[in-house]
Amino acid sequence: MSYRIARGEQGVLTFEPYKSLLLPHWRFKTVPIARTSSSTLKAAFDHYVSARDFVGADMARKFIQMGMTRAKRYANYKGGRKYDRSERETERDGGSRRQLEKSEGHVGREEKAEASEVFKAVWRECTSDEGYLGLKEEFLAEQKEWDRSQRKVKEEVKEEEEEDEDG
Repeated sequence: MSYRIARGEQGVLTFEPYKSLLLPHWRFKTVPIARTSSSTLKAAFDHYVSARDFVGADMARKFIQMGMTRAKRYANYKGGRKYDRSERETERDGGSRRQLEKSEGHVGREEKAEASEVFKAVWRECTSDEGYLGLKEEFLAEQKEWDRSQRKVKEEVKEEEEEDEDG
């Protein structure tokens, strides 16, 4: 119940064991590699949906989405750097960071754009999959109930602690 769907592919590199299982299959350097990677990740997605494992399916979907967005970034920015500094550098040194201008005509641009489209087609299949959408609804309902029960337990514990202090 600690898993949060989050926005886009946020959290994709933090939730185990799925991260370790899926990350080795996430590649987008060339179109053939993107096709192999996206089909492997889609097979994992389908497996998790059929096993009624929403978290696994959502993590596979996130890796597919991340393939699309990262390949697109390399298509738009030579070297794949969107900003002049990382968030870590900004936090460490202060100041702000600046978005770099998109580059045109760099080597590999067309291939990365096509690789992004490969992942995009698979990502759209995932986000419209009826089994996945049903699991998502069930998971959100269960999570809402879980969160509600956890708040209730915390309130009861707090009340007991206050009674102990008073009594």
